[in-house]
Amino acid sequence: MSNNKYSIQKSETEWREELGDERYRILREAGTERPHTGKYNVHFEDGTYKCGACNTPLFNSDSKFESNCGWPSFDEAIDGAVEYVRDTSLGMIRTEILCATCGSHLGHVFNDGPSETGQRFCVNSLSVDFDEK
Repeated sequence: MSNNKYSIQKSETEWREELGDERYRILREAGTERPHTGKYNVHFEDGTYKCGACNTPLFNSDSKFESNCGWPSFDEAIDGAVEYVRDTSLGMIRTEILCATCGSHLGHVFNDGPSETGQRFCVNSLSVDFDEK
């Protein structure tokens, strides 16, 4: 997953050592956690959700909503924080979201959100950390 366009560059060995096996699987190998198991799925405190690999701020808590999909959902990302990549895996056409700073996998974005943005950023809890306001 290494790509020179990201401002934070580490070897996959360094990422694995820093993140541990399960976070590495999600963030660096585009894995998915089981639905309704993540610690931020029904978390609604005020603050900022940051990349679990590099600490880049990604989502403000006021963009989070209850989607009942099993993963934390947001209706918009912080400007410039997320990269969008066409994903044709698993026989579907989706839009993968990556941290724009380090290229780590966050989840996917769908055009079925309930707010005026129309978007639902479906994010793995293990791909983010939270800073309380």
